[in-house]
Amino acid sequence: MSTRETAIAALHSRLVTSLAVRNPAPVVLRGETVPQRIPAGGLVVVRDGEAVEETPILSPLAWQIEHRAEVEITVAGATPSARSTLLDALLVDVAAAITANRTLGGAVEWAQPGGASFEDVEFEGAAAARAAAIPITLWFIVAGSPLA
Repeated sequence: MSTRETAIAALHSRLVTSLAVRNPAPVVLRGETVPQRIPAGGLVVVRDGEAVEETPILSPLAWQIEHRAEVEITVAGATPSARSTLLDALLVDVAAAITANRTLGGAVEWAQPGGASFEDVEFEGAAAARAAAIPITLWFIVAGSPLA
């Protein structure tokens, strides 16, 4: 398994474990499409993202990779206030989960959540939802090739 895959899997695993204590707990997925029906605790989707920078380190050859994954959070609620409150709580919990274990169990050198972007989402025939996307920058070092 590549270091990139290990890093993203560790991010997903960290969020699954950390957010499971919420009541109701959000559903945490990786790379899935957002369904029309949002669970009561919200929906968290980890997106693989892309490498932002690859810096060579010589002798022996290694690469410092800056990879930007994305965590999308979507919540539903009866009122705009309820949606905003739940979304804010999940944003805080995601940031806390990452900052409590910056190496994601040793999978990366450092993990850093960025600022969120927000969007109101409407599905045909479904209640309104509110969503946020958080870039998560993962730094790690690989030997030989940026694809390792």
